[in-house]
Amino acid sequence: MRTSLPFTVDRAIGVPLHLQLAEQVRAAIRDGRIQAGHRLPSTRDLSREVEVSRAVAQAAYDQLHAEGWIEGRTGSGTYVADVAPLPPAVVHRARRHQPPAPDLLTLRPGIPFISKTTDQGWRRAWREVSAQNPPHGYADAAGLPELRTALAEHVGRVRGLACGPENLVITNGTVHGLRLLLSTTLAPGDRIAMEDPGYVNAVKAARSHGLDVVDVPVDADGLRVGTLGDDLAAVYVTPSHQYPLGGRLPVARRNELIRWARRTGATLIEDDYDSEFRYDVAPLPALAQLDLDRVVHLGTLSKMLSPALRLGWLVASTTVVDRIAAFREDASDWPAWPMQAALLAMLRDGYLDQLVRRSSRLYADRRNLTCRMLAPYGQVVGQDAGLHITLLLPDHVDDRALAARARTAGVAVAPLAEYRRGIPGRPGLVIGYATPTDEDLVKALEILIDLLS
Repeated sequence: MRTSLPFTVDRAIGVPLHLQLAEQVRAAIRDGRIQAGHRLPSTRDLSREVEVSRAVAQAAYDQLHAEGWIEGRTGSGTYVADVAPLPPAVVHRARRHQPPAPDLLTLRPGIPFISKTTDQGWRRAWREVSAQNPPHGYADAAGLPELRTALAEHVGRVRGLACGPENLVITNGTVHGLRLLLSTTLAPGDRIAMEDPGYVNAVKAARSHGLDVVDVPVDADGLRVGTLGDDLAAVYVTPSHQYPLGGRLPVARRNELIRWARRTGATLIEDDYDSEFRYDVAPLPALAQLDLDRVVHLGTLSKMLSPALRLGWLVASTTVVDRIAAFREDASDWPAWPMQAALLAMLRDGYLDQLVRRSSRLYADRRNLTCRMLAPYGQVVGQDAGLHITLLLPDHVDDRALAARARTAGVAVAPLAEYRRGIPGRPGLVIGYATPTDEDLVKALEILIDLLS
């Protein structure tokens, strides 16, 4: 039985004729206009009906036959295969994070200032990369050996962390490094202590790995070590600038934390997210310099260059590094060569150090301005380092509602409640001062002050 469906082709649309014809037959089978067992026209008849060459008709049938839509029967012809109809898929529209509106002033924390014009150090690095041939085969799973050597020297110099390239893994940023570590050293059901309030994405990473997250309180000095139980497999901590309240873990607590980890066998995960920017004293030595067998150190370029670069590092014992490298060999999960090569060029050129010095002067001025303007409206904490301050507010204030009102007024700002989980505490706003221009920072702070007053 021949089909009488009106197949046509359009020679003006740029799609090969045989693919047009094949798609029309495919659509007719999908929507039931042609049933299983239906005999199709011969290629000669089809070419005559559609006014194409027989080679076009044959190519269309070849395509459909390769996909399993039709089958040939010797001496009988071409028939529609027995393809069970597939009900249409139900499309679920996922809620996606919407980028800020172009006219929305952002005081969200953790994003550095990025000039609209590129500077010479950035251009030099990429010129150097563009002059190189890419490496043969796949890159080293732990990262480019030359970059690991340069970064080991960098963290030793600026963070007081004695390590070699064998102790270092290049990551796609802090959370990526954390996920690699959790995947290779902890098992679902293990208990991990995390600061409350603390970094939301780190908590999400731990929970997605199936870990039991234990909320640990913080005070003006950071993590309260004395509250840790002995049944923990790991502790995630931000000792140089507690996120988001800004406390710095003093030497006595650092020593107490190391003694606790040695006694319990737990792993300490140090998130060193913005230690380069310190405004009162030199950057504090890394916790990992006390015991690299017990502490895993996570670093990132997000606050120095941009979160969009997705590049960071993990420093740990050779045992941990080897396990992560083996895991990545199987997962093929490592940063792309061009970005690693660019970072290597920036380190060799001294550009990264120059950028930190220049940015530190800019951020110090903005921090002073932010603290001065907001001090009358609450208690400013965490102002000694980083790219944000936290403004603690009276207990009766609903910081989420205040942040929503600020957004309506044109300013994106984070409520402190966003970082809290099970441990109650004062309301507040976590205010990043790095991202906007100087003019926009003043404008955004004035809008906040109108709301606060």
